[in-house]
Amino acid sequence: MKIVTGVRFKRPGKIYYFDPDNIELEKGMNVIVNTSMGDEFGEVVIPRKEVQDSEISEPLKKVVRIASKKDEKMRLEYKAKEKDAFKTCLEKIEKHGLPMKLIDVEYKYDGTKVIFYFTADGRIDFRELVKDLAAIFRTRIELRQIGVRDEVKRCGGNGICGRQLCCASFLNNFEVVSIKMAKEQNISLNPSKISGNCGRLMCCLKYEQNVYEEKLKSLPKIGAIVKTQDGTGEVTAVETLKEVVRVKFNDGEESYFKKYNAKDIVVVKDAVGNDENYDVENQEDLAELKKLEKLEEDDKDNNQEDI
Repeated sequence: MKIVTGVRFKRPGKIYYFDPDNIELEKGMNVIVNTSMGDEFGEVVIPRKEVQDSEISEPLKKVVRIASKKDEKMRLEYKAKEKDAFKTCLEKIEKHGLPMKLIDVEYKYDGTKVIFYFTADGRIDFRELVKDLAAIFRTRIELRQIGVRDEVKRCGGNGICGRQLCCASFLNNFEVVSIKMAKEQNISLNPSKISGNCGRLMCCLKYEQNVYEEKLKSLPKIGAIVKTQDGTGEVTAVETLKEVVRVKFNDGEESYFKKYNAKDIVVVKDAVGNDENYDVENQEDLAELKKLEKLEEDDKDNNQEDI
């Protein structure tokens, strides 16, 4: 077990663990911490916590000191320069005719580096752009290509639910979302209804997935043959959270349906589920779903940030 403190560099943002190094810290304090990119300015969100060794990456970097008034003043001064830096970079991108979209600009708290975030379809040769920017700002320049999820997170906005986007308000880290989650939650597999502002699957599909997975273990699949108090029939629908199933009975040439609590039926023959069979309205939707799945796979390794 090790004692750590949790620090966040931007809100919302991922919480990283650091060694408090015997410094007395309180929640909300600003601190200077040592990272792989040099000293950084952050906010304490977890003053002190005991964690398993397996939960941290070795070696654990340290909290250097509590941020001084001078540190906080410098941070505000350089923060105020970011809008002008954004405008300047846009002009230079246009001058060099680069196929890239500038998203955001971020000064390091002490002005020793400026980071320009951008999106692009492929690799960009921005060496001449970096030279121009370095000559103007006279400090270290970093151009960082980001994905569409990070772009929307930085720009903000509202989702189809009418609320502020999760990624721009409270979500600390992106988790992989799959079409299977939407299917298991009985959500319409319409790409326009389950995609967020970023064009990827909505992050909120992940929130209740553990509950659905646990309940589905004890529920029959659609197509299963079950025995009820009214006879034997076929499961045609499952209300997962209510643990209710709809059963189809054949009475000669006619059919009728009835609902039962899952605990009141017995599975005679379970259906063989196929997670790849998606109930979609048309082939265009299916093609779009497959494209979204591929994008999710490509994003898996791009949600990590070295600190």
